[in-house]
Amino acid sequence: MRHFLDIDKTERDDLKAILAQARATKDARGDVPKGTPDAEQPLANRMVALIFEKPSTRTRVSFDVGVRQMGGQTLVLTGQEMQLGHGESIADTARVLNRYVDLIMIRTFDETALLELADRATVPVINGLTDRSHPCQIMADLMTFEEHRGPIAGKKVVFTGDGNNVAASFIHAAGQFGFDFTFTGPAQLDPDTRILDEARARGVEAEIVRDPQEAIKGADLVVTDTWVSMHDALSTRERRHNLLRPYQVNEHLMSGAKPDALFMHCLPAHRGEEVTDAVMDGPQSVVFDEAENRLHAQKAIMRWCLDV
Repeated sequence: MRHFLDIDKTERDDLKAILAQARATKDARGDVPKGTPDAEQPLANRMVALIFEKPSTRTRVSFDVGVRQMGGQTLVLTGQEMQLGHGESIADTARVLNRYVDLIMIRTFDETALLELADRATVPVINGLTDRSHPCQIMADLMTFEEHRGPIAGKKVVFTGDGNNVAASFIHAAGQFGFDFTFTGPAQLDPDTRILDEARARGVEAEIVRDPQEAIKGADLVVTDTWVSMHDALSTRERRHNLLRPYQVNEHLMSGAKPDALFMHCLPAHRGEEVTDAVMDGPQSVVFDEAENRLHAQKAIMRWCLDV
């Protein structure tokens, strides 16, 4: 059984194989129309359940399109539509879905829901996002960096803003792929120190530098994410803006990175808040390549899970 639950829970060689498959899948499609099936149909006669307890645009579209391009079918379910959102246990949900589908992707809040689903499922489970981590996104980000700049091993990644689930998965990836990671943001929003320690134990630098101008020096990749969640109350949003304003990615901050540094954002972006238009639309930004590569990376993850 191959679950894709987190980057730090997947073997390094398997992660590299997934990225190689993602690149091959993308290259094989070339410039064919988006609705054209892949030449290979590895998911033919397969049914994939896509569960969304949290709303989504890119995750939903990229998984749905990816399954269809590979010849499979999708069953899209939301928390409001499922008994899972009305008191049914995760264990019972897993036992039912096992009878109907070949693969489950879940985008949820609490990591324990993901882990319990995986524990009870007899089909592979993919982490589409939890409050703790976002591994599919970071696999797409790694693919994007290596398309533009070659191997990420030995490079410096700077994450500015909120030490959230995206930051956590970048730290996981640092340990697995051998790049250095620097977080810069307010102390109240630091990433989990245990995750940083795990990366250090794998032989990479994983540090917190409070001054963004100092942190950005020598960066090969600069990453940020939205400052607020769609579920945050207005008072929380205001507090976060006050805390995070010094960590906005703007032209002045980017000028402190290497001249060929790339900029990434997993989207949706709140322009003028965590990042300026000049950076989002500038020559160093690869945010829309990054968004496209969610499709290719996730197709490779699904193939790896099903060993097809």
